[in-house]
Amino acid sequence: MPSELWVIRHGETEWSRDGRHTSRTEVELTPEGEDVARGLADRLDGVEFDLVLTSPRLRTRRTAELAGFTDAHVEDDLAEWDYGDYEGITSAQIRERVPGWTVWTHPCPGGETAEQVSRRMDRVVAKVRAHGGRVLVFSHGHASRALAARWLELPIRDGRHFLLGTATISVLGYERESPVVARWNS
Repeated sequence: MPSELWVIRHGETEWSRDGRHTSRTEVELTPEGEDVARGLADRLDGVEFDLVLTSPRLRTRRTAELAGFTDAHVEDDLAEWDYGDYEGITSAQIRERVPGWTVWTHPCPGGETAEQVSRRMDRVVAKVRAHGGRVLVFSHGHASRALAARWLELPIRDGRHFLLGTATISVLGYERESPVVARWNS
């Protein structure tokens, strides 16, 4: 069976709800975020996974747990983009100082570069493809969008085209030999 990668973004946190960049800061799920994460269990019922991975962050591990995957393996490469000095602030606040800023096109002082994130996502893609079968990952907004871009063998900046809500399910797979998006943000 060719590789199939199911991607779930963590449930809502106060910071994700408010548009604040959250990478290293441990922020818990909101009550609504927990409810939606619990609902993932029903949506995934009957789907068998050969491997389940999660980012090391509390919000992703909690989402995995609430979705019924208490034995998910921690994969450091699934951590969110490190926003460095932009941790905890919104894009609008950043743009007051750096007009036109986006994580896809500009640096994050004190954080990761797009190239560093791309290398991490490439390692995840390689691991999934080497493992084969159906793999489920619990990750973050920008990291998951970057993962999709790299799955499709696109430059990481093309992750900007993959809007992703909290606690959504996306599926990356193949049509014949071509990597594709089978389902996104559902």
